[in-house]
Amino acid sequence: MIIKRTIFSCLIILLTGAMYFPLQAQQKKGTTLANFSGEWKSKESISMGGNIYCAYSLDDRMSSKTMKIANQANFLTIETANLSAGLALTTSHEKLIFDGKESQVNYGPGIEKKFTVKWTADEQTMTVNSISYQGQVIHYVTEVWKLSSDGKSISVQANAKSNVWDEERSWKTEFEKTN
Repeated sequence: MIIKRTIFSCLIILLTGAMYFPLQAQQKKGTTLANFSGEWKSKESISMGGNIYCAYSLDDRMSSKTMKIANQANFLTIETANLSAGLALTTSHEKLIFDGKESQVNYGPGIEKKFTVKWTADEQTMTVNSISYQGQVIHYVTEVWKLSSDGKSISVQANAKSNVWDEERSWKTEFEKTN
């Protein structure tokens, strides 16, 4: 009798597990990444107190007032256009890959950026951790990207440290969807 109860209890536990895990996997599968696709324009001038921000080059996305983003299954591409006073229009393309591996962009001699991209568990917030090298100057930047619930705005909260600054700097940029 004790053996029958033990076997019966084990079967119930196994059946419960057999139903629980597929349901959990199905719920996770139903989650979709936040879709940042579209054309975006900053709501205000990009600054961090007195128009000082951390940009890697003149055509870096962190200094751009507009972005064109295309979401894919495992990455997104960001195209930015910048027109600085007295300089020609420049366009930059950056690919943010969601595999957690380090990517790199070279902007010219001695100027490069290495970065990783990570999603939160709910796949609605993206964090980009970057290290840029500009000669002897090194910047460490963390950006947290959040898409609004209606999909019409993106907020990018950035925090930066450097081997040449005394304090950590922070700024927030809001983008509105234009299309």
